[in-house]
Amino acid sequence: MTDTAAQTAAQRPPLPPFTRETAIQKVRLAEDGWNSRDPAKVALAYSVDSRWRNRAEFATGREEIMAFLTRKWSRELDYRLIKELWAFGDDRIAVRFAYESHDDSGNWSRSYGNENWQFGDDGLMQLRYASINDLPISEAERKYHWPLGRRPDDHPGLSELGL
Repeated sequence: MTDTAAQTAAQRPPLPPFTRETAIQKVRLAEDGWNSRDPAKVALAYSVDSRWRNRAEFATGREEIMAFLTRKWSRELDYRLIKELWAFGDDRIAVRFAYESHDDSGNWSRSYGNENWQFGDDGLMQLRYASINDLPISEAERKYHWPLGRRPDDHPGLSELGL
């Protein structure tokens, strides 16, 4: 593989600097990845030395990210997530999100939060800072009913759902 081909293979479009359209696209790609609940696939969106803060947990690098996500999705069952662009700059994106899941006892919750992302020129996320709050909900209060996996294009987003 040539150096150019190797460099292209390591890129994760859309690349900075972001426009409103490419920032929205980046957010949806992140949402789709997380809704796959595949830690190895999701970790590829992050630089090899990516640094995270997720609640009170800190992770550095893809191996720690994969371990974190494996633990997360073993506890948060039937996980469904919606992300929405909040703001963006040349190499940064801020999102708000909400996800629904239940524990192994069937207790549902909706978790709300904000994330701040910073990207390298290759489009890989270098920094991710997440702040999250949990709200217990009944199964009847759930708003996310699509089959596990990617949110359908016609499913309402956070703003349309009043979240």
